[in-house]
Order: sequence, then C-alpha cells, then structure tokens
Amino acid sequence: MARTAIQPADMADPRPRYTHGWRVGNTVYVAGQLALDKDGKLVGPNDIGAQTRRVLENMRRILETGGATLRDVVKVTVFVTDIRYREGYGEVRQEFFGATPPASTLVQVAGLAIPGALIEIEAVAVID
Repeated sequence: MARTAIQPADMADPRPRYTHGWRVGNTVYVAGQLALDKDGKLVGPNDIGAQTRRVLENMRRILETGGATLRDVVKVTVFVTDIRYREGYGEVRQEFFGATPPASTLVQVAGLAIPGALIEIEAVAVID
C-alpha cells in the first residue's frame, strides 16, 4: 500500500521532528496540530476560540493536501490544558464539522509542546 508524506507548502515544515500527515491508501493521518502560523509562531495567546480555529484551519490544509476534506474525518483526539476550554472548543468545532462531528476523545493534559498552547488536535480521515 502506498504511503505519502503530507507537507502543505504554506505551513512550517516540522521535519525531522515529525511529519504533518501521512496518506496510506484511502486513509489520512494528521499529526497533532497546534495553533501555529506559517512561520511556526503561536496564534491567539490565551484565546481558546482563536487557537481552535487555527488548529482546524491547519488540519484542513493538511487534509486537502492529502486529498481529503474535513467531511472525511472520522476520529479526532483533542488535548486541552484546562477542561474548561471544552465549551469554547466545541463552539468552533461545530463551525468546521457541523451537526455530524467525528468520533472524538478529549483529554486534559499538563502542558503541550509550545508554551502558551491551549489545545492540540490530531485526526484520522477516510476518503470514500
């Protein structure tokens, strides 16, 4: 089965630490995404809505580069630094996924890889 690394041209390249995504057959795996701009700088300090929006926009770029869309996402895992961010995340998630969101796991963690990051989301998409 063919495996293709996914690196959108308009996103900072994290390699060799990790790869933004992989397409394996008709499945796209998106690495955990933080709220980073194209230069790798944090967007929306102390704003869960702005950070969630940027994370999901980055995820959309990776999916589209891999031949998928947000509608193809079947599972997300969400890491937040405070469980109280759940509601703010949920409001933005609905904008991106609508009334039929993917299966989801939400976990509170002590911290994320970039200081000031409030949320990280990874995803799996299956292309029909």
